[in-house]
Amino acid sequence: MPKLKTRSSAKKRFQVKKGGKVKFGKAFSKHLFTFSKTPKSKRGNRGTSHLRDMDAKKVIKELFPYGA
Repeated sequence: MPKLKTRSSAKKRFQVKKGGKVKFGKAFSKHLFTFSKTPKSKRGNRGTSHLRDMDAKKVIKELFPYGA
């Protein structure tokens, strides 16, 4: 049986922690900061967060075949 490959895009976007949580960077925070975004949305999109349990389970199972 050949080895399964980890999805390259998932490697770049997610980080699986020891406790099984999946850390990710928030979207919509890379450009267009001088207009079109409210200060509240800029604050809300700052930094990182963790996926919910059901989504984390799906990401680990489908995108990281060996658990990352």
